[in-house]
Amino acid sequence: MKIGIPHSLLYFYYYPLWKTYFETLGFEIITTPPTSKEIVDKGVKNSVPELCVPIKVYIGHVLKLVESEVDFIFVPRFVSIQKGQYFCPKFMGLPEMIRHSFKGIEEKMLMPSIEANDENIATMMNFKIFEEKFGISTKENKLALEKAKRVWISFRAYCREGYSASEASDLAMGKAVEKQLTIESSNNLTIGLVGYVYNIYDPYISLDIFKRLREMGVNVKTFEMLSEAEMNKQLKKLSKNLFWTFSDKLLAAGYSFYENQEIDGLIHVTAFGCGPDSMLGKLLEIDSATYNKPFMTVRVDEHSGENHLQTRIEAFVDMLKRKKMRQKRGA
Repeated sequence: MKIGIPHSLLYFYYYPLWKTYFETLGFEIITTPPTSKEIVDKGVKNSVPELCVPIKVYIGHVLKLVESEVDFIFVPRFVSIQKGQYFCPKFMGLPEMIRHSFKGIEEKMLMPSIEANDENIATMMNFKIFEEKFGISTKENKLALEKAKRVWISFRAYCREGYSASEASDLAMGKAVEKQLTIESSNNLTIGLVGYVYNIYDPYISLDIFKRLREMGVNVKTFEMLSEAEMNKQLKKLSKNLFWTFSDKLLAAGYSFYENQEIDGLIHVTAFGCGPDSMLGKLLEIDSATYNKPFMTVRVDEHSGENHLQTRIEAFVDMLKRKKMRQKRGA
């Protein structure tokens, strides 16, 4: 039996867990290829204009799976992974949005509601529905979840060592070897890249900004490379949190990067039409002067141009290099 997983949204954070879980139970996992113009066009054509780019892209990936020979499509409903905080309403309503928009798709959809006390979602409550759906025992379910949890914890450990989410995913699933992913910085420049995993690590949406920075010899830090303790420490300093789970993670990461003397500047990657980001980005932009660190916003949509982004990144990196050289000279 084949289960399709869209190569989009929280695929970039939870794929090691999902793949391990389903394959341990004996299912074959099929994923869509990386985002392409064809997939984006599918999503845009079948979405309302008000949706943000990542959701449109996700819908394109779902429709791509509909065309393939999969028995089920995994579309989880993310509600909350921390007490008092929730996901964007578009995440919570995504299964309904899809099943009511495309005739005949509902019978193929696997729609567990994801709620947990922390970002480890490998709990019986979240995956209990598959026992009846697939006729598996509670013991089999529990063993599969335990294995999935171990792989996902390994993934998060690699992230905190400084590997990108994509690299950490390959390492955790045994697709790469640590020594093949040596992280180097030729000019001793470090940038805090602030953005949701589905924006930063989708090479089509972000025009591969993470890879571009690395190729320029820049050491890149992202929120998933920080410990939960560090992010919680930053959030406690705020008079009020942002209410949205991953937005709070990004805000905490942003202030952590501001306070970290090794970070030379921040780039915020945001998708056009993202409500939570409109507040998150403005807070970080306003406080950049307080911390005396350069801040740049990269706003992407389905029409973003590669040359435009490349020019802006190169200019920002050059500015940081000159600033660092002046500081070394004592100017």
